[in-house]
Amino acid sequence: MKQVHFQEKYPITVVDIAKSECRYQSAEEIAAYFRDCIANTPRVQYIATFDHLAHTQAIGGEVNPEIRAAVNVIFCFGHALPNPQVLAVRPRSIGIADMGDHFVVSFMDAPMKVANDAMQSWALALRKR
Repeated sequence: MKQVHFQEKYPITVVDIAKSECRYQSAEEIAAYFRDCIANTPRVQYIATFDHLAHTQAIGGEVNPEIRAAVNVIFCFGHALPNPQVLAVRPRSIGIADMGDHFVVSFMDAPMKVANDAMQSWALALRKR
């Protein structure tokens, strides 16, 4: 797991997992796993699963040829609405890219430690034990 600044301004966490060490073998299986994690976490709401690859292909967008599947699981940890600006960082999304022999799981870091801890825990648990 590594934490980086995507495009030098967005703090994200990235987990690269070889398929040989992953509990699942498809992006959809991983998306289902994250939906289960969300369903089993109090005060977290599942919103949707978005097929980013299908969308990009449908609009004639450019896709890295190594990407075989790309989905986002969208959900919200929002426990409070302290101000209107918090809406800019919600809802959350975990991206899953199938790169052939490995998966890249990524998400933008949340301004809430509880959310980051949960997302990191969920992502790291994808590895076989």
